[in-house]
Amino acid sequence: MDFIFTMLKGGFNELLDYLSFHVLTCLVPAFFIAGAMAVLITKGAVIKYFGAGAKRWVAYGVASVSGMLLAVCSCTVLPLFAGIYSLGAGIGPATTFLYSGPAINILAISLTGAAIGWHMGVARGVGAVLFSIVIGVIMSFLFRHSEKERLGEIEELPGETSEKSVKFLVVFFGTMVAILIVSTSKLEPWIKITIDIGLISLIAVMVRYYFAEGEFKSWMEETWSLVKMVVPTLLVGVFLVGMVTSVLPPQWIAGYVGQNSLIANFAASLIGALFYFSTLTEVPIVKGLINLGMNQGPALALLLAGPAVSIPNLLVVNRIMGFKRTLAYFVLVVIMATLTGWAYGHFFG
Repeated sequence: MDFIFTMLKGGFNELLDYLSFHVLTCLVPAFFIAGAMAVLITKGAVIKYFGAGAKRWVAYGVASVSGMLLAVCSCTVLPLFAGIYSLGAGIGPATTFLYSGPAINILAISLTGAAIGWHMGVARGVGAVLFSIVIGVIMSFLFRHSEKERLGEIEELPGETSEKSVKFLVVFFGTMVAILIVSTSKLEPWIKITIDIGLISLIAVMVRYYFAEGEFKSWMEETWSLVKMVVPTLLVGVFLVGMVTSVLPPQWIAGYVGQNSLIANFAASLIGALFYFSTLTEVPIVKGLINLGMNQGPALALLLAGPAVSIPNLLVVNRIMGFKRTLAYFVLVVIMATLTGWAYGHFFG
């Protein structure tokens, strides 16, 4: 009975800690940003840059950062990947997108910074962008001959673009990102509130004069849809993490991933790549493991491999692009996460 009570207490304590003011002020703006991106930036405008006719630096650049437009897990990104791949995206940009989609969405990066530390959030974002490109380039090289045949049979991508000007989108999303930064800063509360009111007022003006009819409603609906999709699973995941970490012997964590060795980083990467992580649940899981003695290097390796790949994800990817390509993708994710975590651990471990 004491064992069960300890687990329940640990779950509730972790949940209360997670729902701190700092994390909430991080999550709320991030949800609105993700919702606005889903409405204002059309999928066609992103997809067209992945085609075989696109310049490489454009294709990989767009693919590597497009995850910021999404708030998806390794399974939710699959329909988008399948569509992009079947429409004619090269395997390089397509796999870059497949990895970056769940790995670097703005919710995950901002939450990592708020819950674990901004050095980890920045490392996760930069690491994910860089090695998603490396993975894509290597995949493109490995399967360059078969790609010529596949792409030769597919028509050119449609040229759909967003109706909003680039200038407007930069100002609009820049203002929203500024709200997120200010809200999670260590400024005095009255200063944060004053600045946020000014920024929110600017957002209101842009919505009033530059949004088309129905776009604001679609933005709110998309944001609420993301909240419903993410928050319940997230809170359950946080509670379960608190239960497990309350009874898990710290020496187990310290013994296996407490050091920044290549073996420890490989173990963290492999476990992360096999097990399924719902959107954002990897953050409280890793935070709990760090509290139990996990080194910063393996922690980053788990964050890089866990959200992007899973057994369900790999099974579907196998049906889309075949066993050899799927195996190569899986191996590259594990290797890159291992090396990135190991390098990071030397500075922050």
